[in-house]
Amino acid sequence: MDMLINGNKIAGDDLFEVKNPYNGDVVDNVPIAHLQDVDLAIESAVKAKKAIAEMSAFKVSNKLYEVYEKLKENKKELAKLLTLEVGKPIKESLVELDRSIETLKLSAEEAKRIYGETVPLDAGINGKGFFAFTQKVPLGVVGAITPFNYPLNLSIHKLAPAIAAKNTVVIKPPLDAPLTIMKFAELVDEVFPAGVINTVSGYGTEVGDALVTSPDVDKISFTGSVATGLSIANRAGMKKVTLELGGNDPLVVLDDANVDEAVLGVMRGAYLNAGQVCMGVKRVIVDNSIADEFAEKLVKETSKLKTGNPLDESTDVGPLIHESAAIMVEEAVNNAIKDGAEVLCGARRDGTFYKPTVLDNVTSDMDLVVNETFGPIAPIIRVNSVDEAIKEANNTDYGLNAGVYTESFRNGLRCANEIEAGTVFVNKQSTFRTDNMPFGGFKNSGTGKEGIKYAVEEMTKSKLIGLNLR
Repeated sequence: MDMLINGNKIAGDDLFEVKNPYNGDVVDNVPIAHLQDVDLAIESAVKAKKAIAEMSAFKVSNKLYEVYEKLKENKKELAKLLTLEVGKPIKESLVELDRSIETLKLSAEEAKRIYGETVPLDAGINGKGFFAFTQKVPLGVVGAITPFNYPLNLSIHKLAPAIAAKNTVVIKPPLDAPLTIMKFAELVDEVFPAGVINTVSGYGTEVGDALVTSPDVDKISFTGSVATGLSIANRAGMKKVTLELGGNDPLVVLDDANVDEAVLGVMRGAYLNAGQVCMGVKRVIVDNSIADEFAEKLVKETSKLKTGNPLDESTDVGPLIHESAAIMVEEAVNNAIKDGAEVLCGARRDGTFYKPTVLDNVTSDMDLVVNETFGPIAPIIRVNSVDEAIKEANNTDYGLNAGVYTESFRNGLRCANEIEAGTVFVNKQSTFRTDNMPFGGFKNSGTGKEGIKYAVEEMTKSKLIGLNLR
């Protein structure tokens, strides 16, 4: 599949093989972009600013609706492509497509809701007789850098709000899983003027760095690791930056929780996309008084999960993105076992697959839970009170999402207020997300917010216009 620059498909001399994580088959090849390609894409986006600026909000909205219709028409094809390149079970890929379609629709709606406000200058000294208002204006060129785990939906969360706010976009998809994004970009290009969207596939050290440091790129929107996010923040200069980084999300189960519902929350949160989810359940913090019952029920449900061919509609858990990722999970689990964790089920690797795993008697100093483990692991940490549960939930450098299970509204509100995370759900796991809600974490989980209304705000700057009516 070729890159898309200024409405043209651009091949390359150097190619990267995109492989199916399930069987190692080559799905397709993509060009490895170099600096001249990035420069050309940025130049194209700069030139296209005039074309999209001349469009009315009504027209931008209608064109986003056209893309929305095209995505619906291509849903099954893109879901299959997503499964082939990521290894995500097809039923999960279809959910990602549904969410992507919804995100486009929300963006089309939001394109017509970009409001300024009047400013009462007469509230200040000498302001009497002035009339002032603000306008929201586009930033210009947005550089989007996206990860492999939800490649389409997370990309649309960047590029659709950017376009809704009349920006142009250069997107660097993940080299491990670029195909669905690049195919989607072609759908956008069919509707919008050439250069409004451009794709450059390549290595972060070359393509990503060029976007981050280019004086012609006005914003970087990045989803990925903390280390890369910190590097971007240090090198972006005066650009506006949104960073959606890692998570180490707790699911707290208090002594009065509905145990069956809490187990279901772990099932939905710890094993989704083989645990390769930034807002996945990474730590299961359970009150000791119900921990035995909880663990027994969790093992029973986990053992029912089917791993295998992700194109099989009955498959629940697919492979990790590549074998080295599975080996990292294996090492993290093995180290936890050496340090005293107890295996209740799973803890086996087969190539790119890692069996859904429940560990008990995990302690907060084990690397498995100190760092973000990107795999299908449910590590149980036992606590003896609400106070201890909150302290344990906050015992991390991350602060993305959290979930708390309790039948006490007092304990639920207390946890919601005291747990340091961008989102806290009561009686729901951390992976729950609607595409219109504000999404973004505290601490090392990043800066800025996504979620369409909030992302559009991040894609604009405010201008004050004042009239002297004296």
